[in-house]
Amino acid sequence: MSDFNYLVQIRWSDLDPNFHLRHSVYYDWGAFCRIEFLNKYGFTTEVMQQLQVGPILFREECVFRREIKLGDEVHINLKLMKARKDFSRWSIQHQVIKEQQTLSAVLTVDGAWMNSILRKLTTPPEQVITVFNAMPRDESFEWI
Repeated sequence: MSDFNYLVQIRWSDLDPNFHLRHSVYYDWGAFCRIEFLNKYGFTTEVMQQLQVGPILFREECVFRREIKLGDEVHINLKLMKARKDFSRWSIQHQVIKEQQTLSAVLTVDGAWMNSILRKLTTPPEQVITVFNAMPRDESFEWI
């Protein structure tokens, strides 16, 4: 389980009237990072459609620590914080780091898998277990 870090690009449209990163961009980056991780391990949106399953979020929370401005170099990572053994429920945390050293935000999501036809929570297919087993785990990771 190697670290998964992704370089993100700040666009002019990502800024708010104070010329720093708009709050909702952090949430967009988190979603982007999670989907990029799934894609890297072959669990693409096409596969999700075929298997009639998709991720949903119950909670999404961001703690803002340091401002990010246009021109900053920013990376986002992800780590699995807790999960059920079948990965039907999980919590993932992202750290948003600027200039390779400054923790700018911590984004935490709690989620599950939904059958996209029945519109009900479901146990994920075997591919999800394979992908989530490859996800970096936080040192405080726990099974729930």
